[in-house]
Amino acid sequence: MTRRATGPATPRIGRPVGARSPRAASDASDLARDRAVLLNQILLTAVVFIVAGLAVVGSFAGDAALFFLGVVLVFAVAGATLLVPWNRLHPVWVAVVPALDGVAITLMQFAAPGTTLGLLWVFPATWLAASFGLVGLWSVIAAMVGVNVLVFLSTGDPLGAMTVLVPVVLVAVAVGSHVAASRSTAQRNLLVKQSDLLRRLLETTRLQEQTVTEVLDAVDFGVIRVGRDGRVAVTNDAHARLQRAVGGEGTAPAFRDDGVTPLPDDERPLERALRGEGFDDAVAWFGSDPATRRALSITARRLVDDTGADAGVVVVSRDVTTELLALRARDELVASVSHELRTPLTSIIGYLDLAIDAPATPTDVRRDLQVAERNAERLLLIVGDILAASSSAATAATSVEPRMVAVQDIVAASAQALRPRADARGVLVHLDEVRPATGWADPDRLRQVVDNLVANAVTYNREGGHVHLATAMDAGWTRIVVRDTGQGMSEDECARLFQRYYRAGAQVTGTGLGLAISRDIVRQLGGEITVTSAVGVGSTFVVKVPEAEPSERLS
Repeated sequence: MTRRATGPATPRIGRPVGARSPRAASDASDLARDRAVLLNQILLTAVVFIVAGLAVVGSFAGDAALFFLGVVLVFAVAGATLLVPWNRLHPVWVAVVPALDGVAITLMQFAAPGTTLGLLWVFPATWLAASFGLVGLWSVIAAMVGVNVLVFLSTGDPLGAMTVLVPVVLVAVAVGSHVAASRSTAQRNLLVKQSDLLRRLLETTRLQEQTVTEVLDAVDFGVIRVGRDGRVAVTNDAHARLQRAVGGEGTAPAFRDDGVTPLPDDERPLERALRGEGFDDAVAWFGSDPATRRALSITARRLVDDTGADAGVVVVSRDVTTELLALRARDELVASVSHELRTPLTSIIGYLDLAIDAPATPTDVRRDLQVAERNAERLLLIVGDILAASSSAATAATSVEPRMVAVQDIVAASAQALRPRADARGVLVHLDEVRPATGWADPDRLRQVVDNLVANAVTYNREGGHVHLATAMDAGWTRIVVRDTGQGMSEDECARLFQRYYRAGAQVTGTGLGLAISRDIVRQLGGEITVTSAVGVGSTFVVKVPEAEPSERLS
C-alpha cells in the first residue's frame, strides 16, 4: 500500500474524522432544544424572582394575590422545565412554556395595571418569535394587542404614551429577534450544506487516493515522489521490493551501465534527481557481489506547480537485470558464431586462390571461381562487421578505404545481383532515374549498404510491387535513393529503425543488424542515411555521401 513518509497514515475510507452521523446530529439538536428551554425559563424566573422580592420589601400598589399567582405560575413552569424530558417530545410542545409564561405575565399586568410589568413579555415574545418563525411572531403580535386592549378596557384609564409604547417596543423586539433567528438559521443551513459538501469531497478524495494507491501497488515498477524540500512523500510496494533486492539504492555499491565501472555517489540517479535533474532510462547496477548484482533503469520527471515553480520530482525505477543479461548473452552468441565462421571462410578463400592460380584451371572455371572468391571475401567482411556490431560499443567499428567511385555502377550492379530475388516475388526494379554520379566512398562498403537497402525493398514489398532506384549529385553531395511500394512503417518505427537488433513489425525477419551497420558505414564515409515512410504506402531511404574528397570540397 502506498505510504507517506511524513505525517500520519492515511485513514480508512469512510465518515470523515469529526463528522457526526445523522443520529448523532439529531441527538445534538434535541440536547440543544432542551438547554434552550431551560435557559430561557431560568432567565425569566430570575427576573420575576427579583421583581417579587421588590414587591415584598416595598409597598405593592395592586392586587397582591393576583400578582403572586402569576409569580407562582412562572416558578411552576420553571420547575416543569427541569423535570420534563423535552428531547423526547415533539418540538411544538416547547411552545407551551412561553405561552404559560405569557399567561403569568398577563396576570401580573392585571394585578398592577399602571406599572411596567408588561416589559416581562420580552422573554416569551423573543422566544416565540425566534424559535417558531412567522407563526410565533404573529402569535406575539396578537398577544400584545389582545392583552393590552384587555388591560386598557379593564382599567378605563385614558390612553397614554406608556400604554402604547410598551407593546410597540415589545413587537419591535420580537420582529428583530425573528429576523436575527432567520439569518442565523440561514447561516446554519448554509454551514450544514457546506459541511456536507466538504464531507462528500473528502470521501471522493479518499476514494481517489485509494484508487491511485491500488494502481501504484499493482504495477511492477517502483514509484517515488519527492517534494521540493527533498523529503519523500509517496512510495509504492514495488519500490520497497526493488530496494530490498538491490540492498538499498542509497547504500549499496553502484556501477555504471557496463556493470563494472564504479558509479560516483554524486552521479547516482536519486542524487541527480534530488539536485533537480530530469533524465530518462539511466541504467545503473547495484550490489557488491557480481553474481547477484541487479540493474535498474531509472527515470526522473520534474514536477511544476501552478506558478511554474519546481514542485519536486517523480522517480520511476524498473528492474532490467534480466533484459540486460539477455542482451549480453545474445551479443556473446552472435560474436561466438561470427568468430567461428571466420576460420572456414578464410580457408575457403585460400583454396579458391589456389584453384584460380592453378595453370590447369580452365578460363571459364577461373572466372566462376573469381566470382565465388569475391563473394566469399564480402561475406568475410560482413562477418567482421557483425563481430563489431555485437560488441558493447555504440557503433560498429568498420574499416573503410574511400576513393572516387562511379556510384551509378554500384547501384546497377546491386540491382542486377538482386534481380532473381525480385523476379521470384514479381517485384519490378526500376533504374530509369539512375544517372551518372561520382562519390567519395569505399566501393565495397557502399555496395554493402546498397545491397542491404535494395534487398529490404524487395523482401518487404508487396507481391507485384515496385522498387525505384535513383542517383544524383547536388551541392557537394551524391545521393542514392531507394524507394519501394511496400508495407511502410510508423513514425515510432522509423525513429528506432537504425538501432541494433531492432526489427520493425512482427513480420520482419533477420538479426536487426543490417541497417545499423549500414548507418555506421555511411557515417564513417562522412555521409548520412535517412528514411521517410508511411504505413501502407512504402518507404524511401536516402544515402548521402561526399561528392569528392573532403579536402577537395573545402578548397
